[in-house]
Amino acid sequence: MNTFFSDLTHAFRTFRSSPGFTATAVAAIAIGIGANTAIFSVVDTVLLKPLPFPNADRIVTLMNTSPQGSGPAASVPKYNVWRRQTQALEDVAAYDTGGPGLNLSGGDRPEQIKGIHVSHEFFHLFGAQALIGRTFTPEEDRPRGGNVAVLSNGIWQRRFGSDASIVGRTIALGGELVTIIGVLDGKFVFDPMPDVYLPFQADPNSTNQGHYFRAAARLKPGVTLGAAKAAMDLAAQEFRRQFPNSIGPRNSFTVEPMQQLMVRDVKTALYILLGAVGCVLLIACANVASLLLARAASQSRDIAIRLAIGASRGRIIRELLTESVLLAITGGVAGLAIGALGVRALLALNPGNIPRIGENGSGVSLDWTVLGFTLLLSLATGVLFGLAPAIQASRADLNLALKEASSRAGSGLGQAKARGALVVVEMALAIVLLAGAGLLIRTFSALHSVAPGFDPHNVLTMETALTGSKYDQAAVTSEMARQALERMEAIPGLEAAAATSYLPLDGGLGLGFIIEGRPLTNGPVHGGAAWNYVTAHFFNVFRIPVIRGRVFTERDDTAAPPVVVINQAMARQFWKNEDPIGQRLIIGSGMGPDFAQAPREIIGIVADARDAGLNSDPQPATFVPLSQVRDSYMKLNNRFMPLSWVARTRVEPYSLLPAIQSAFQQTADLPVAHVRSMDRIVIQSTARDEFNTLILSVFAFSAILLASIGLYGLMAYSVQQRTLEFGIRLALGASFPQVRNMVVRQAMALAATGIAIGLAAAYGLTRLMASLLFQVKPNDPAVFASVAVLLAGVALLASYLPARRALRVDPVVALRHQ
Repeated sequence: MNTFFSDLTHAFRTFRSSPGFTATAVAAIAIGIGANTAIFSVVDTVLLKPLPFPNADRIVTLMNTSPQGSGPAASVPKYNVWRRQTQALEDVAAYDTGGPGLNLSGGDRPEQIKGIHVSHEFFHLFGAQALIGRTFTPEEDRPRGGNVAVLSNGIWQRRFGSDASIVGRTIALGGELVTIIGVLDGKFVFDPMPDVYLPFQADPNSTNQGHYFRAAARLKPGVTLGAAKAAMDLAAQEFRRQFPNSIGPRNSFTVEPMQQLMVRDVKTALYILLGAVGCVLLIACANVASLLLARAASQSRDIAIRLAIGASRGRIIRELLTESVLLAITGGVAGLAIGALGVRALLALNPGNIPRIGENGSGVSLDWTVLGFTLLLSLATGVLFGLAPAIQASRADLNLALKEASSRAGSGLGQAKARGALVVVEMALAIVLLAGAGLLIRTFSALHSVAPGFDPHNVLTMETALTGSKYDQAAVTSEMARQALERMEAIPGLEAAAATSYLPLDGGLGLGFIIEGRPLTNGPVHGGAAWNYVTAHFFNVFRIPVIRGRVFTERDDTAAPPVVVINQAMARQFWKNEDPIGQRLIIGSGMGPDFAQAPREIIGIVADARDAGLNSDPQPATFVPLSQVRDSYMKLNNRFMPLSWVARTRVEPYSLLPAIQSAFQQTADLPVAHVRSMDRIVIQSTARDEFNTLILSVFAFSAILLASIGLYGLMAYSVQQRTLEFGIRLALGASFPQVRNMVVRQAMALAATGIAIGLAAAYGLTRLMASLLFQVKPNDPAVFASVAVLLAGVALLASYLPARRALRVDPVVALRHQ
């Protein structure tokens, strides 16, 4: 222990005597560790921390599988079958997460709050306990089980002032009176967090095959994931026997751990960013190791003398490692502060809809796990960059050290090879990061050059909730929409307005269809397509061109023949050599009575819009008039989805928001929520791609800077150590340009080696990024060539500057310099 404190005291004295060296090394380490701490904080929150539920590792999401992949959407008949798998599952719960919003009346003004429908098992499955009152009983979760609700702790405090007598009180929610039976404990967290919970009340006899919610369960004690998957496969066979035309012969059911499913869309990107920031730290370590090698070289005489008078190599290595670890811990403390700032900066960059990070990143913090990670990373970093210089220094040769001039001590072949190898590693890591950043930059550029198929500029969007029985009839909803749109279009500066069941890029419902008169050859339907009900001016608002036929008018109402408009993708896929205009579709066939529709005549074809995202090809889509929607479907849709409104303006869109809100209040006293510009929705759709691109680009250019500093430092040190050699060469007739070019060639040889190794590594590693790319291949030659030229140019500049110093060598002075 005394030896350790002696080494520690010696390290402090050494650092005080070399403030420039200490500050440089600590800064490099702090930046590397700080960046790693920031990224790890997000990775830990999203990927590593267990979900905040009891036995979270045994909670699974119930899934559908098909040859095209798997998805978590559920229908009521499937849910009823899944509930019967009691040999493998328990607490099988249904819940929806989107929700239309609920209009809460009373108080100063109506307010739209977020409500979700859950089955009674939901609360036990996810560990949601009532602070006051209770949660739903099985009887209340049956059809016509009563209008009851459970409040979240947040809205109980915010809207009801933490009133303990709220239980048993009746409130107006969604146009209906609802009795509050309980308030949840404030410790319960769900993502996204609702304000109120309503009973799901699934019909055990339902034949409604619409998929509009999710189901989850817990594995029973002793049941493995594989056993549960086998039970779900048997459940699919049972479902197929009960509903023969509802799933294909190659479709089935399965389960997936909820946490894995929740993060599967971001897992690859976050691990890539963690790997990238790890590369930055390695480059910083290589720079610090190079500094330590240079410092050890200047101390080689002292170390050789200590070895000669009896000090062991282990004692020398331990002393030098203590200095390295102390440097790393100091850098780690500074890095922790940088990491805390870095986390907030990361989340301020609009990372898109990353799960589990909470609103505005509130779920990400520097907890004990992150602190432990930073400590271990600091210790590992200290050993990593300190071990090789320590071992190299402990091999000092006394005879050679005493013979060499002090200015050339430690300039032997071993030192040169070690520092050269570090530069090669830095260059290789930098090229890997540059290649990854280049691919994401090309992806982001491709996304921005994609035509979405609609004009998002000067379009304002908003939502209204139509829950409650008032709007169960399509005629009532249609009339309310007609009046509201008339008032909106009368506002000066507003060009056109429409209502729609979902917005472009927001996704929506898909329904199967039959082409009337065409024989079925592969299953119960001819295909599936997105299904959207809209009002007459929808296509005008978004300026979606009409390719053939016509779109809707106000005359396409309930008294008119049923009609439908399709997009080009649908026409190309299902009428390759025919004209679809005039043909008829039976939409929703086989999905139950709520979806059954009369045949609709195709009256028009519109241009494709990328409804599923800018990085997805347009898929078949159908549009029907809002006024022709069946009452049964309108009732179902209003329960789970809001009605969206869109308005094209001639002025700045938000400037008309007060007038638009007034129009809604005059029409139906409906609160308007989720107000966004369509430009904002387009930006948000690529926010995650932009976040990944920006962060990886910052890391890549940090790597360039660090690698170029490393190369510059090596060549500057080499020029200083070879002063005598340059003097001899100049005295023997070599020209100054020859000496300069020799230095540059030496540097570029190291850079070229590192670039070649890095390109080979990038060729393999960038394949891991395939799922993040759009319209660019992981081994894109243009990207690889560009980053190689860029790094070579930076290396040339970094080597040329020290090479110029060689031109200032005076041969006479150099020969005297021994």
